[in-house]
Amino acid sequence: MRIAVIINPDAGLGGRLGFKGSDGRAEEARAAGAEDRAGPRMRQCLEHLTKLAREPLELLAWDGRMGGDWIPGQYTSTGITPETTSASSTSQFISSHEPDLFLYAGGDGTTRDIVKALDSREIPIVGVPGGVKMHSGSFATTPKAAAEVVWAFVVGDLMVARTEVMDLDEELYVKGEWKVRMYGEAFTPASPRWMQGAKEQIQRESETETLEAMSEHIATLLEEDPNLMLIWGSGGTLRQIGKQIDIELTLLGIDIQHENKVYNDLNEQGLLEIISNHDGKKLLLLSPMGGQGFLIGRGNLQLSPNVLRSIGINNILGIATPAKLLGLSEVRIDTGDETLDEEIRNKRFLKLLQGYRTTRVIRVAGD
Repeated sequence: MRIAVIINPDAGLGGRLGFKGSDGRAEEARAAGAEDRAGPRMRQCLEHLTKLAREPLELLAWDGRMGGDWIPGQYTSTGITPETTSASSTSQFISSHEPDLFLYAGGDGTTRDIVKALDSREIPIVGVPGGVKMHSGSFATTPKAAAEVVWAFVVGDLMVARTEVMDLDEELYVKGEWKVRMYGEAFTPASPRWMQGAKEQIQRESETETLEAMSEHIATLLEEDPNLMLIWGSGGTLRQIGKQIDIELTLLGIDIQHENKVYNDLNEQGLLEIISNHDGKKLLLLSPMGGQGFLIGRGNLQLSPNVLRSIGINNILGIATPAKLLGLSEVRIDTGDETLDEEIRNKRFLKLLQGYRTTRVIRVAGD
């Protein structure tokens, strides 16, 4: 089986610098000290694939930063990476290859470039998560998961299915507006276990790995903005994350963390008093409650419409482990205020944390 390997060498560069995405800002990111992200993650994927493979695989790649520099073993060279890379470089590679599968490392921008270059060709793609934004269903949950998917596809254990190619509108995002668009569809091996899906369940190699990655993400947010106010929802998932970053949270209550203080088990009034006195950034962390996927309105009624408006509906981040996401394709909202419910539903999607600096989107139920 012929697998074409391509890396967007500029993907993910802006992540640690707080950029919303790396599109068009690679030079700026490198000048600020950014290190390669997509390439090392592709290498990690291929190293694991080598361990899984019971027979040699034919890898096709360009020499240089878009391919060979990150391939740990042998491969067939089909060209050389241009001195300056761009979206047209990706398009050129995709257009000039006819493999059984494309394995790529990048983000949603890279995915869009690949799908555009594929045109009407139904060649499956598997993404190694290496960008800043990764909302599309063609990404595996981790580099090792990508290797698992590729090998399962090689041996015939996975069927190919359509998935959605998503991306944030970056022009709006840098202005503080969060809008996800569907840009098209792609073919990818169907694996609810290893592929994140644009609107399907995700699963990492273990719950522990997921919780550790989520905890690291939250800790990084606090380091980057010491004035950030976190409003913690109820539930065991959030409590476990809190423990990993040395924050004691209540299991069934709503807590606030700001600077070095933690306010536990607050009611609506307590929440409003603290939140209204904070002029900085706020972030509400919520985990779906109950079997029907309620994010708001089940087990967290302290989050009244007034509290939610004070926080801001664009400042909500969902958090869920793979086990909780099994069978969950959307989240439900029931704030008790029909106008507010409609405002949230009109967003269509909410962000869902699935690892360190890695989010996907999940649909908001329309009823």
